[in-house]
Amino acid sequence: MDSIIETQRQTHEEIERYETALYSLLSRNQPTHEIRVQTEHKAAQVLDRISSRVTALHNSYLDEDARKAEIGTISAPAAAQNDLSEFYARLVKVQDHYNKYPDAVAGGFDMELAAILEEGNQDGLEDDYEEEDPISLLFSGEEAYGKYLDLYANHTAYNNLKNISKRLPYLQYLDILLAAQNGLLHSELSKEARATKDYEVYIQQLHDYLLSFVKRTQPLVDIQTKHQEAEVEFYQKWDDGEFVDWDESKVTKRSANTDGAGEGVWCSACQKSYSKRTVYDAHLTSKKHMKAIAKQAASETPPQNPNGTQNITAQLTSNVQLVKSRLRSSALLTYLSTSLLVVLVPTISETKSNVERRFSLTAREREQELLEQSKPPPAPTNTSGDAAAEEEEEERIYNPLKLPLGWDGKPIPYWLYKLHGLGVEYRCEICSDHVYMGRKNFDRHFQESRHAFGMRALGLPNTKHFHEITRIEDALSLAEKLKQEGRHEIFEQETMEELEDDEGNVYNRKTYEDLKKQGLI
Repeated sequence: MDSIIETQRQTHEEIERYETALYSLLSRNQPTHEIRVQTEHKAAQVLDRISSRVTALHNSYLDEDARKAEIGTISAPAAAQNDLSEFYARLVKVQDHYNKYPDAVAGGFDMELAAILEEGNQDGLEDDYEEEDPISLLFSGEEAYGKYLDLYANHTAYNNLKNISKRLPYLQYLDILLAAQNGLLHSELSKEARATKDYEVYIQQLHDYLLSFVKRTQPLVDIQTKHQEAEVEFYQKWDDGEFVDWDESKVTKRSANTDGAGEGVWCSACQKSYSKRTVYDAHLTSKKHMKAIAKQAASETPPQNPNGTQNITAQLTSNVQLVKSRLRSSALLTYLSTSLLVVLVPTISETKSNVERRFSLTAREREQELLEQSKPPPAPTNTSGDAAAEEEEEERIYNPLKLPLGWDGKPIPYWLYKLHGLGVEYRCEICSDHVYMGRKNFDRHFQESRHAFGMRALGLPNTKHFHEITRIEDALSLAEKLKQEGRHEIFEQETMEELEDDEGNVYNRKTYEDLKKQGLI
């Protein structure tokens, strides 16, 4: 219904408003990782719409015939400048359109921009209602909104490869991926392992996942262009022979015998293929083979290979070509995966740290962490400029004497500091020369974990006998003294306790037990 000139004007206006909306999105404060990812996805949507409108606008400008026809239609000659028939004809079309669709919304584009720039529930209504986040559906639970990588499936596929030296745990597998920034990925694998079909499937899955993860976490990055440049660079290096570890001549000769129908040794008499030469030589003396040779000599027609391969050399050549094609495809995917891993080095490091941290957690702590992650983040509160200025003033606390902070986050009074003796230092050698400020903190530290760990390191019990003991030498000497006193108490118990025999004679315990052992009592 609109003319081509009006369509071009409207497209120009939409492009400018989209650019303004893009500036508003990227200039917002992004305090968390989730908000940053959401903002970048919205910005990517705006860029896609700008690109589509620029393309449509360029095509409309190329259509010069339509522009000339439109200008000729709305322009009147000098003799008929008062002729408004075309204007009224278009006015009737507009009126008929709105009479046919009376509920049509005029500001559709404004609503579209408002939906893009919306920041969530700004009215404060329906706090219990959690709006579904479409961006969170792009990530798995292990990825945590794009903070970490989920490579468990790829790790399992790597351990199931053939011809690998040993199976690696998950953390060591992440170390291998981190080493890609220093060279080509999986250079630790043998050439036979990289020439297998399993490796091609594994590296294809790894490449697809890494490419998908980069697109989801970095939507503003033109990863496709970088990908194409890396592919062109690979073909140049491949043609120049720079990939020494992927030399085809050293791998295809051995791998050609492991693919296709040309495997092992074929016996034309028995019409059977044997995987090993030793098995083939052993069956030559069997009765079955002798009967097959006799039957073959009696028949006039030559035996046929049931697999339909008459020329073994041609089949081996096809197998070599298949292995070369597979090797080149695996090398290309390995090179592209390496370029993606270089971009994701910080994310892989964060993933490794997160895995190590989760290994140290108990089952209860993991459940508590999952519950905290499932809770929605608190809505940001809009504070005025005065409130922000007050917060800045509170943050800048004047504390030249370096007094300790109280319960309100402010320095305690100086008289209270002197009253508790917080300026007096108490050093404890058992606690690795840790300094405690104030007598109260010093007395309390004897029951804390730091002092108890130091006592355990010395092989001493942390009992009340060692209270106020801060030097290692004093603690060891006191322990030796307590040990001797304990022995003296045992000796006194043996000599002071008195026992009486049947005749009424009184002896101490030690003398009584000695006489009884000798049979004198």
